[in-house]
Amino acid sequence: MVHAVIMAGGIGSRFWPVSRRNSPKQFLDIVGDDTMIQATVQRLSGLIPTDHCHVVTNADYVDTTRKQLPALPEANIMAEPIGRNTAPCILYAALRLQQSDPDAIMVVLPADHRIGDVTSFQNVLKLGIDKAQEQGALVTIGIEPTYPATGYGYIQYDREQHTSEADSGAWFVKTFAEKPNEATAERFIDSEDFLWNSGMFIWRVDSILAAIEKHIPDVWDAFSSTVSAMGTENEVRAVMRAYQSCPSISIDYGVMERAEKVYVVPGNFDWNDVGDWKAVYDLSEKGRHGNAISGNAVVHDSGRCLVQAGEKLIALVGVHDLVVVDTDDAVLVCHRDASQQVKNVVDYLQANQLDEYT
Repeated sequence: MVHAVIMAGGIGSRFWPVSRRNSPKQFLDIVGDDTMIQATVQRLSGLIPTDHCHVVTNADYVDTTRKQLPALPEANIMAEPIGRNTAPCILYAALRLQQSDPDAIMVVLPADHRIGDVTSFQNVLKLGIDKAQEQGALVTIGIEPTYPATGYGYIQYDREQHTSEADSGAWFVKTFAEKPNEATAERFIDSEDFLWNSGMFIWRVDSILAAIEKHIPDVWDAFSSTVSAMGTENEVRAVMRAYQSCPSISIDYGVMERAEKVYVVPGNFDWNDVGDWKAVYDLSEKGRHGNAISGNAVVHDSGRCLVQAGEKLIALVGVHDLVVVDTDDAVLVCHRDASQQVKNVVDYLQANQLDEYT
């Protein structure tokens, strides 16, 4: 059977001051009427039953997940005691699924994406699911780029592969590339064989387990003792020990960049990973002079700004390309192009033990 595993453990530090430790962005309605995690589950409707959807989240967010996704069986919510990036998260979910469905196919999705064309999205997932039936195949979803983005990683695929293989919709991956500078991103676009790395994956449970054991044995070893504890009263303690001894590593770096049978299915649906306030500006409805304004705000002689005001009046005069976000106890002001650096503010607050603001 096909199962969805939704990764929802992050704190969304680039969305400070709205996203906080106690209310991270995946549980907020940052874009649209539903929260991001609710939208992630809803867009799977008709393809993957709700009782085959699983969420891996931080232990602090289990209750919030249950409240926001009441149709999900409680057993389908897995609690990470501490964050260790995506590889341990995926291994934990795979080991749990192996207990109940050894032949399962996992569709792994972040909880914080915005996808506009659900039909096209599901059609791409179907192609990936078909390819993932192949023993050992690891499939990722790539997004056909619309501009030379510097905020995304890239996937280069083999355009010279055999037609019969390409007809399946999946292409052999040649290499993964980190977030490039603008000149490199333009070169990627011009080559026409690069896709944006979406961070979405599809594979058989046994395929990803074998790949993790081979390519990141220290992660595998940390979890090896948890197998017998899965689904028992000893699971929480066993998982805690595993996470404490496990290195922090992404599935991209640990497995996808090293494995042999890696494929990508290109998608041309409307997609945004909603990674920072600039992404929110891009997705927002804009008025005159390109401003996206909500709340109690006045804007004069200013353009291309994102303003999220609260009860107090926010006034902008003679400024351009700013993000201004007001909450009860903090105000963010930054240039739109510096939105990813908001994370540095959270790092500073944590380092200086200003926990009331994180």
